[in-house]
Amino acid sequence: MFEYVIIGSGFAFAAALQPGPLQAYLFSSVLRRGWRRTLPASFAPLLSDGPIVVIALFVLNQVPETYQTFLRLAGGLLLLYLAWVSYMSWQQGVMQEAETVDSAPRTLIQAMMVNLLNPNPYLGWSLVLGPAVVDAWQKSQAYAVVMVVAFYGTMVIGLAGTIYIFGRTKILGPRGQRALVLISAGILAFLGVYQLAVSLMNILSPA
Repeated sequence: MFEYVIIGSGFAFAAALQPGPLQAYLFSSVLRRGWRRTLPASFAPLLSDGPIVVIALFVLNQVPETYQTFLRLAGGLLLLYLAWVSYMSWQQGVMQEAETVDSAPRTLIQAMMVNLLNPNPYLGWSLVLGPAVVDAWQKSQAYAVVMVVAFYGTMVIGLAGTIYIFGRTKILGPRGQRALVLISAGILAFLGVYQLAVSLMNILSPA
């Protein structure tokens, strides 16, 4: 069970730190409204991922196990690509670009819309979390539940922490923000290698 906690929480932590539309919104909202008023937006993925999860799991349950293995393989490649993007962002100091965002949602509902229009949750659930949850469910329903709880618990806490850090940029500083991006890249790379290893073992193992 600990394996599924690590997968769920690790991917969520990396996703929470990954530069993207939602993180840009959070930074912009903090600049305009303060971190306390922005804090409820940390629940946006939890409240808006429902349709994404249902679609991803429904489709995955209709396809052969071999297809799920190749989806997981694609997910590992996606994670490695995101790790590379994060690393390049770390080199360029891309977190500072969020300050130039001109318009940002002011409510939790608008934050949920930002998340729904963000391709990252769809890719994450289709290629990474979806196959992992289906695999966990086949072994034990408790494992799947633990993974989902670990993912969204870590995601909400991670986004809340990010919002607070954005509100305390004088304490953290640009170097601290870039360090978080580098940590995210390392976690994504580790999860990507793990996904690839599991997929290749399933492909090469005898039937």
